[in-house]
Amino acid sequence: MIVTLLFGCLFLLIALGLPIALSIGLPAIGFILMPGVFPASISVSALGQTTIQLLFAGVDSFDLLAVPLFMLAGSIMEVGGISRQLIDFSESLVGWVPGGLACAVVVASMFFAGISGSAAADTAALGAIAIPAMIRQGYPPAFSAALVAAGGSIGVIIPPSIPMVIFGFLTNVSIAKLFAGGMLVGVLFGVSFMAVAVWMAWRHQWGGRRPFSLSGVWGAFKEAVWSLGAPVIVLGGILSGIVTVTEAAALAVFYALFVAMAINRKLTWTEMPALIIRSQVVAATILFIIAMAKVFTWLVAMQQTPMLVQKAIASLALPPWGLLLLVMVGLLILGCILETTAALILLVPVLAAITPQMGVDPIQFGVLMVVNLAIGMLTPPVGICLFVSCGISGLPLGQVGRAVMPLVVVAIAVLMIACYFPPLITWFPSLIYK
Repeated sequence: MIVTLLFGCLFLLIALGLPIALSIGLPAIGFILMPGVFPASISVSALGQTTIQLLFAGVDSFDLLAVPLFMLAGSIMEVGGISRQLIDFSESLVGWVPGGLACAVVVASMFFAGISGSAAADTAALGAIAIPAMIRQGYPPAFSAALVAAGGSIGVIIPPSIPMVIFGFLTNVSIAKLFAGGMLVGVLFGVSFMAVAVWMAWRHQWGGRRPFSLSGVWGAFKEAVWSLGAPVIVLGGILSGIVTVTEAAALAVFYALFVAMAINRKLTWTEMPALIIRSQVVAATILFIIAMAKVFTWLVAMQQTPMLVQKAIASLALPPWGLLLLVMVGLLILGCILETTAALILLVPVLAAITPQMGVDPIQFGVLMVVNLAIGMLTPPVGICLFVSCGISGLPLGQVGRAVMPLVVVAIAVLMIACYFPPLITWFPSLIYK
């Protein structure tokens, strides 16, 4: 009964427009302090002290330090002239195909994904340059905005990935292995989005094409070589085990500062305070959600909810593939109405316990969950990548939401492939970490 009321209050407050952290935390704190929920022998002051301890414990993790650091690195890259260099280099590689600039935007998104770990940051960094450039070449504004949003969603699949850091923190699964597991899936996402862009550009005669030239590739590479070094250093350090994820995030900040200030000369020290404040407000929002959700999930666990869920699932008598499909469909639906961090914090403690019944490896399930929620970033009403892209383009959400549907369809197809072809996720981690 308590859990039903708790989730009812959660969705009611979300529907009323209350910030997600407060929608999660206020009902949980209210029920914890409500008389009759816990035995009378436990005083209100003790429950209040427990609540404060839970809030602190929710973010008391060395791994979670990577969140504000990756957000800061992404913000520095955004204003440091790196976005333009990545797009120019990507266009020199794929600009010869139909829809060359559109494909270049996706390739640049994949490069940028190896730096920030945030889908919203990737969308913002590339959208300000890519959307106007695509419109100038004859692409419809709605499709331009939709493609940039889709490319931004790759930012949480190709490592580093803030949602994967959160999943690893919640489950004690190796974050480095989660990162390795997301590599091939992220590349397949990018290839699928490029296939849609090529087909639509060829069908509607959108955009132009530029001749392929090795000298052009070499010239663009020389311009972008310092920018391309960021994902190489960050991912190489993590996957090789030389640095931890948090250390790699700090390294990304220092490298981004060096490129933006010393190489590109697009950033000055006087701009840093505002940039730091802007990036850390976003990071603080994520960490506040995690802290509040810790209280929520503790109350849910105290009501024996995970055990009840497992019994309910067992009563369905579904085969492993059927149970996995049911969970994926449920996540797709919840991803439309829950913010990614909130969805992870609320659902992982329950779903991670039933991975053996789904017949999946914890690494595979972690990547599948992040991929699923990345698709939710492209679907109304709370798709963060859509909102960022709409804000840049000035288009209404409904118009961009319709244009993004073909990209969502191919993203779901990639998700299904990753569900039922485990080597797509597990092969690379097993190769690196034998």
